[in-house]
Amino acid sequence: MPSASSSCCKKGPGYATPLDAMQNGPREKVLYVAMVSCQEDQPDYLATIDADPDSPDYQKVISRLYSPNINDEFHHFGWNACSSCHDDCSKERRFIVLGGFKSSNIYIIDTADARKPSLYKTIDSAELKKFNLSAPHTVHCLGSGEIMISCLGNAKGELPGGFILLNENFEVTGRWNRGEVPSNVQFYYDFWYKPRHNIMVSSEWAAPNVFDKGFNPNDVALNKYGHSLHFWDWSKREYLKTVDLGKDGLIPLELRFCHNPPTPYGYVVCALGSSVFRFYQDPSNEWQVEKVIQVESLTGDDGQPVPAIISDMLISLNDKYIYFCNWFHGDVRQYDITDPAKPKLTGQVWLGGLTKTGSDYNDNRSLHGGPQMIQLSVDGKRLYVTNSLYSSWDDQFYPGIRQDGSYLAKIDCDSENGGMKLDQAFYMSFKNEPHGPARAHEVRYPGGDCTSDIWI
Repeated sequence: MPSASSSCCKKGPGYATPLDAMQNGPREKVLYVAMVSCQEDQPDYLATIDADPDSPDYQKVISRLYSPNINDEFHHFGWNACSSCHDDCSKERRFIVLGGFKSSNIYIIDTADARKPSLYKTIDSAELKKFNLSAPHTVHCLGSGEIMISCLGNAKGELPGGFILLNENFEVTGRWNRGEVPSNVQFYYDFWYKPRHNIMVSSEWAAPNVFDKGFNPNDVALNKYGHSLHFWDWSKREYLKTVDLGKDGLIPLELRFCHNPPTPYGYVVCALGSSVFRFYQDPSNEWQVEKVIQVESLTGDDGQPVPAIISDMLISLNDKYIYFCNWFHGDVRQYDITDPAKPKLTGQVWLGGLTKTGSDYNDNRSLHGGPQMIQLSVDGKRLYVTNSLYSSWDDQFYPGIRQDGSYLAKIDCDSENGGMKLDQAFYMSFKNEPHGPARAHEVRYPGGDCTSDIWI
């Protein structure tokens, strides 16, 4: 694999500390967005978008890297190296690792030309199935140079899932865990590790064969959706314990530790429970959880309660603000977490939703879908928002996305005093893409962001 030269470089990828990134990181000039075609006979692709306000191509797709296959369902992606390798000058943040959530293929994308990425390697789904895994989701680079990916299902799309490792040559080497995993650990989704505290935490969604069909409320009663957090010994790669979050913690999805390595706590958003839980290490070094935010249901047109469905969350690099999306309600929120156990709402922007199809755009334009995924600039001042969750779920709750495609919006954030304001001049529609309407999911930048980098 191409690599940086150890003879001339002084540092590895990323930044020495989160505050170093926040204070000295350059403004993002390019966005990479995972795109899913609304036409099942057309390939998904990675869109490269010009985000430089001084460029004549600002707010335009400047290149599209199409998958060599169809029905991948591009979803989440990460890097081959990040700030966890900052002390190793032989490492280079260059390759995107992008999984097909439905196909279980994994694509390695070379960003040597940041404005026109190219396909470097395809890891066929058969390589995951050798280890009885499928549906690759969260990608994190490790300090060792390895890449760790959570997988939601077994080779048949059923439970349990697990964690898989790639080496620096992008070869699947096996499962991450060394010890036996107890039978109560069935569901997988997101994960985050914290070496200073020798801990990893993982969350839960459902088996691919369950969520791929769309959402059936009866499946919740049948315990086909998760409601727990799992804690793992990071250095031993062994399971420690499970904490059941209960009804308010149904479908715990995105989880993040605070970025500062010594800080012993983080947060997880629970989609169906419409809540945010904090997980933390107590004075006796035990890991505990507590609910710190509950988003109350709104009333739908039929008079029935509508849950928030919190779908994504991130933390600013100075660990001062938490941001999350309410996919059903249609709002993006900012909370001050200076008091980590008592978050304070400091900003809110509306971008569609089931109960309010309008928005905070001055023309109150109607938007299909609610805010679903977010990415914050490293300086904490710009928040990018997309609206697609998963094709079958989009079709079920926001069928208009299939005809009109996704949107990409930008929210300007006050990173010092709190507050958010929608950028009225920034709006991208993916209705008229070359192969028809497309769904936009995760957003990343070439130099790292607020969810791909882990400091050790």
